[in-house]
Amino acid sequence: MKHGEYKGEAFIYSHDEVLNLLRSLAKELLPKKESRFVDDRLHLTEVRDDQTLRIIDRDFTFFDIRSTKAKQFGYCLQLDAERKLTCCGDEPYSQHLQKYAQDSDWLLHEAFCLYSQAAVFDPYEKHHSTVKDACQLAQRLNVKNLLLYHTEDKNLKERQTLYTAEGADYFNGKIWIPNDPDSIEL
Repeated sequence: MKHGEYKGEAFIYSHDEVLNLLRSLAKELLPKKESRFVDDRLHLTEVRDDQTLRIIDRDFTFFDIRSTKAKQFGYCLQLDAERKLTCCGDEPYSQHLQKYAQDSDWLLHEAFCLYSQAAVFDPYEKHHSTVKDACQLAQRLNVKNLLLYHTEDKNLKERQTLYTAEGADYFNGKIWIPNDPDSIEL
């Protein structure tokens, strides 16, 4: 922005705590000639629980996941008139999220490890779920595609095969376990 190479406006959407932190960090770490763009051309836009905003010609509904660790939001994105994508955040699904996640075409959910390896990785102590947990949830919510992320990285070469195999016992839809830099067309 400072050099005129970026001509547009940029937006970051988040809850108030993260935005306050970003403003504070920008003020402390960036020279004034760069931090002046914050809230001018770099818009830090607050979102609230159950708020819908139109972003890049799509409706995003943000929701507080009611994390026990820190304030955290997920979102539901209306892909088109018939399809929606829901991201539950970085903790296991809670019942109050049902109205967002029910019948999602895509559900993005963390699955820290295989259920068969829960004793090794202690996902529940870290406020995370297993592949089995996420797959059973997706089945109950009538989800079509389940994308699992925030996984342990001890067995990257076999992760997709192992997670898909364990998940298939609990979920009838398509299971996705992407590796960097995989792309998935919605």
